[in-house]
Order: sequence, then structure tokens, then C-alpha cells
Amino acid sequence: MAPNARLDHRNPLVIDTHELGRRPGALQRLTREIDAPRDLGIQGVIGVPEGSPVELDLRLESVMEGVLVTGTARATAEGECVRCLEPVGLELEADFQEMFSYPDADDRGRVITEPGDDAEDDEGRLFIEDGLIDLEPLLRDAVVLALPMQPVCQDDCPGLCSECGARLADDPDHHHDAVDIRWAALQGLAGTMTDGEKDEMSGAEAGVDEKQEK
Repeated sequence: MAPNARLDHRNPLVIDTHELGRRPGALQRLTREIDAPRDLGIQGVIGVPEGSPVELDLRLESVMEGVLVTGTARATAEGECVRCLEPVGLELEADFQEMFSYPDADDRGRVITEPGDDAEDDEGRLFIEDGLIDLEPLLRDAVVLALPMQPVCQDDCPGLCSECGARLADDPDHHHDAVDIRWAALQGLAGTMTDGEKDEMSGAEAGVDEKQEK
């Protein structure tokens, strides 16, 4: 989050740090429950449904250069088993820690009287704006890191039958009789023949046998 970004104090993920002041060593602990923002998780794989409860335990510590935020987010994620495609529910606990810098202080806590010319120093840093900090980027990164990239309903899930798509966990004895591929084409042909054609073929085979006997 770049300096001078506009933050809405009504957003539950925006935290007011005014109580800490700029007194190094000052601490503030917060516990709150929020509604999950949109697209919280790994899109198309697993995530926390929008609007579902997310519990936050936060510890804010004032340091020379800003406010150090340490926290834990707890929620229930939902997805789909990558093996059998059944719904998956996961109790999620994601830890995070990040420094939010004062926009007028460098990384050693020294007050900057004139803005620097090199913007690269600010790249990737999070800033405090008017005493407010936005936890949403922090929460998103923590949740993604805590979620499995390939969720399964159980560790030993056998998945689906490669031939018919049946869920193997529901029928451990599920199998298909092996068919010799050399005869598969003839079996398919026999299935499409009429009774008359079969009789003609049988008669032809009988005639061949009689000639061989002679």
C-alpha cells in the first residue's frame, strides 16, 4: 500500500493505531470478527466464502519506524477434492506479521524532512496513513499461504474410476473385467450384427469345416 492511499475507517480490516501514539514499546491487543472479503483464497481451488466469519487476534506494537502487526486469522475454507471432486471443508488458521511504516520515517525510524528521489525504497512497504492501517493485503497473503494447493477430502482418497468415473471410496471392490483388445473389435462387430447375419456366418463356417474334412 503506497503512502497517501485513502483508507476508510469503517472498513473492518482498517485498524486505528492512534491509541499507540508514536511511543516505541506501546502495545495494543485487539480481537474482532469480520465478514470475509471477496475472493479470499486460491481462486478456483479453495477459499473462504465471501461473508463468512473470520476471527482475528491482533497484537500491535509501536516501534521507531512504525507499527509492527502480529496476528492470527481463523476461518472455514471450502473447496473441492482434487481426486474425487467431493466438497472439502477445512478449518483454517493463518498467522501473519508485518511492519507498517510511518510515511515520514526511514527504515531506521529517522524522520525524513525532505522526500527522497528514489521511489524504489518504498516498493513493497506498507504504510500508515493518518494513523490507519489496512490489514486486507496481509490477510490475503496469509490465507493463500495457509491453504493447500491440492485439497483432498482425506489423505488416502482413492479418487475416481478412470473408466466410468465412479467414486472408489464408496465401493472399494469396484473394478472392470479386463477385455483383450485383440478381440474388442470383433465383439463390437458381433453386437451390431442381426440374427440372420449371424446364421449366415455360422453356415459359412460350417461349410469351410466340411471342405477341410474332405
